[in-house]
Amino acid sequence: MTTTTIDQYEVMYSSNTFPPRIWLKSGGKFVGQLIFEADGKTLPADGMSGGSINLYYHLEDFQNTLNLLSRDKPIYLLYNGSGSGFENGIMTTPEPVGT
Repeated sequence: MTTTTIDQYEVMYSSNTFPPRIWLKSGGKFVGQLIFEADGKTLPADGMSGGSINLYYHLEDFQNTLNLLSRDKPIYLLYNGSGSGFENGIMTTPEPVGT
């Protein structure tokens, strides 16, 4: 299990065919992004790309995740791996409940 403190984020809401994204930074370094696909669309598996983490959500979750990032401090990025059976996300504690 890998947790990374998120201390900065940037919102990218493109005007073309790219899905909305929230870029995540830790210590000034880009560590991952939350990618928001159309509601109802089958989401790709979370994964790594170029050393950073890509987590996929539906567009209906955009405001909830933005609220969490803007209101809760500290906030952490959790990444356990790609594929089914791995829980990934953003959270308000460095370890998931029950670990």
